[in-house]
Amino acid sequence: MECEIDRQIAAASEVLRMLYRTVVVKRELSQKARLTIYQSIYVPILTYGHELWVMTERTRSQIQAAEMRFLCRVSGLTLRDRVRSLDIQEGLGVEPLLLHIERSQLRWFRHLVRMDPGRLPREVFQARPTGKRPRGRPRTCCRDYISWLTWERLEVPQEELEGLAGDRKCGPVCLVCCHHDLDPNKWMIMDGWIY
Repeated sequence: MECEIDRQIAAASEVLRMLYRTVVVKRELSQKARLTIYQSIYVPILTYGHELWVMTERTRSQIQAAEMRFLCRVSGLTLRDRVRSLDIQEGLGVEPLLLHIERSQLRWFRHLVRMDPGRLPREVFQARPTGKRPRGRPRTCCRDYISWLTWERLEVPQEELEGLAGDRKCGPVCLVCCHHDLDPNKWMIMDGWIY
């Protein structure tokens, strides 16, 4: 999994190198045009296939660094200016990429739960491999990562997670009704749904 993430970061870095002299630092281009290039070219290359990524602290920091590499150049700042990443993102009006990735992962999980039981993606997601595993700490699988993500961000236990995600009739207040004690700052609003 980390090899795939490293490959996407390398591909995005290559795109940044190709665009650097021709687009990113051109004074003739407005900041809005450069941000459009960021959102239409750079972000899709960097996040290709991200719905199934299992994010570790290492990969989180790598993705954030790749994102800020582009945004710093768009804003005309360097590391010597000592401006925080959040200040740059707020100044440019850009949502943090890690938040975008987490929302997409939760959207994909909701889609998987609603799939018919015979569909291959759902079967693969629910499969529990048997046999001997290699020595050492077991790798975190996608299912465990999604459970951790919903518990960390939304404080939704795993037992209730599939029931809430699979309910199509449940409107934007679905999780709020079930978990009214949640801190509203932790809600992730997406497509009219609160996650």
